[in-house]
Amino acid sequence: MPVKIPDNLPAIELLKKENIFVMSDLRANAQDIRPMRMLILNLMPIKISTETDFVRLLSNNPLQVEVEFLRLETHVSKNTPEEHLELFYKGFGDIKENYYDGMIITGAPVEMLRFKEVTYWDELTTIMDWARKHVTSTLYICWASQAALYHFYGVEKDALDNKLFGVFKHTAADKMHPLFRGFDDEFYIPHSRHTTIKKENLKAIDGVDILSESADAGVAIISSRGGREFYLTGHSEYAPLTLDEEYKRDLEKGQEIAVPDNYYVDDNPSNPPLVRWTGHANLLFNNWLNYFVYQETPYDLKDVEHLGDIKNYS
Repeated sequence: MPVKIPDNLPAIELLKKENIFVMSDLRANAQDIRPMRMLILNLMPIKISTETDFVRLLSNNPLQVEVEFLRLETHVSKNTPEEHLELFYKGFGDIKENYYDGMIITGAPVEMLRFKEVTYWDELTTIMDWARKHVTSTLYICWASQAALYHFYGVEKDALDNKLFGVFKHTAADKMHPLFRGFDDEFYIPHSRHTTIKKENLKAIDGVDILSESADAGVAIISSRGGREFYLTGHSEYAPLTLDEEYKRDLEKGQEIAVPDNYYVDDNPSNPPLVRWTGHANLLFNNWLNYFVYQETPYDLKDVEHLGDIKNYS
């Protein structure tokens, strides 16, 4: 089944060009199926490209997924037309009584600020707390993963000497974990960040598990509450040209930026990217949707509020 999104969302035409199957509201409503309800809190400034990245991954699975987009009410986006936000996004006040099978909270370009210096920190933490009672399983991406680990467990982020920028090799701590079913022994994830979460700051926390790490990129995938929450420090959702666009954008601005590691053919920016992460990205999202959302969500979504930790990985 495809992902169900609003009829005129710009992502529809972009994904059709990639041969990705998406379904409009009109067609989806004709099917007698309860779709999985997915909420995406989009913190990225250029929202349309981020929408496309996540819809691309959510659409490549056999389940029908109904996507809603959430915006912050205490922050004004300067890089996305207000008409787009009014048409396709809801505020927290609009959805706070709802329940969802899954939720994704994206990264944000605020990682050099201390968490409590972020202007929308109070609203964000309110949403994080709300998700624990209204969502079966939540994915936190990049900065959002750091923010959630700090909010829930007091884990601080640490600045890197140099920006981590490129595509890096990873391994799973436990290949039998359902999140990694179908994975190869090694897999790749793009990263683009100036800060990191240190392994030693996580190991002593009860209920927090390191699922994947990289010799070069550090801790990459973390879970808590048995899969009710996942924290992804990288960007498996990135499109093939995202790092290329970021690299060239910063060059044009005259900023210092290294060539992304392990990204271009022969590490030469004159060559095209060597894309080697999208297969595992699709597996990652499919496994999350299947084993930690679809298999665990209660028949009546309102029962999510009473759902405990996920402990049985049968």
